[in-house]
Amino acid sequence: MQRSDNRILTTHTGSLPRPPGLTGLYARRARGEAVDAAAIEAAGREALQRIVPAQIEAGLDVINNGEQQRDSFALYIRHRLTGIGGESLRTGFADIDAYPEFKAEFIRQVGSKEAVSNTALLPAAIGPVAYADPRAIEAECDDFAAALAPVAGRYAEPFLAAPSPGIIAAIIQNKHYDTEEAYLAALAEALAVEYRTVVARGFLLQLDCPDLALERHCSYRDRPLKDFLGFVERVVTAINRALAGIPRDRVRLHVCWGNYEAPHDQDVPLEEILPILLRAEVGGLVLPFANPRHAHEARCLERMPLAPDQVMVAGVIDTLTNFVEHPEVVADRILGVAKAVGDPRRVLAGTDCGFDTSAGRGRVAPDVVWAKLRSLAEGARLASARLFPG
Repeated sequence: MQRSDNRILTTHTGSLPRPPGLTGLYARRARGEAVDAAAIEAAGREALQRIVPAQIEAGLDVINNGEQQRDSFALYIRHRLTGIGGESLRTGFADIDAYPEFKAEFIRQVGSKEAVSNTALLPAAIGPVAYADPRAIEAECDDFAAALAPVAGRYAEPFLAAPSPGIIAAIIQNKHYDTEEAYLAALAEALAVEYRTVVARGFLLQLDCPDLALERHCSYRDRPLKDFLGFVERVVTAINRALAGIPRDRVRLHVCWGNYEAPHDQDVPLEEILPILLRAEVGGLVLPFANPRHAHEARCLERMPLAPDQVMVAGVIDTLTNFVEHPEVVADRILGVAKAVGDPRRVLAGTDCGFDTSAGRGRVAPDVVWAKLRSLAEGARLASARLFPG
């Protein structure tokens, strides 16, 4: 995993805006309509070819495939696993339910978009879960490698994301296994196919684990905090099992409280979950420090420091508003995280979350997304001049 030896490197958290035509195909398929698989594959590959150089032109150092060939950061996996079918009902978010007027407006806005939902039309686990065919992730890696070839030498490192067993267990409900532990174990074994393949192909692996914070105000909203922390412990155990044999420095772990604009006043504090997150066998954490509910929590790293071999990818760009952060604001955020970590060489600058975690659900207009990423790069340059003088 690249470190910032003489400057702050820039990256992002995964999903980038998909073209409207591709989003429409994904949304139709999610609704159960007949969609030509070849058309989706062609549109996804074309979008990938555009998204890779666009990241470099925006000034990013650690880049990915923008998740263009996936309809969702997590639900794409339903097309790769056995035992998936039927229907799940996702528990609502406590902070949205607490504000009826806001909830009505939120539902209206969401319902007006052509998009893939992470909360509706969800499948369930109705049989033994396994990774159906490794050629699915191999093909995705092939396409990414081909897109990277023309820009070789113009970026620092490539990464690919994959979901944690916990977020899949939360979204795709268990209707087959006797216990949650058994379901998590089966998911970990299945997802390990993707994890190992990504790393074997030379890409950095990012694990997307919103469940490790989000589920406190979703599926554990009416239960004691200790019950939720027990869930976090079980998921981290499953993650470590799935990562067996993969070097720590090839994996970074992303945690967030849900990539949606809402009050978030029922989020679990970072200080409650950070001690458990630090048990994950990963080389770095990716945490959101730009949004107004959690920006102050970078200070937790002073009291609960990273392991000496770990880096922090700090979210310094909000992915839910169309404000373009001033580069000086970005630089100040980076400086604050570097102070908390205690070593600027172990800090990278990134975004709070993805910009289009489910196709069409992004809150930020595509042209503004790229303006925000350019500001991220400029802010990192300003911070670098102050953190690495001379």
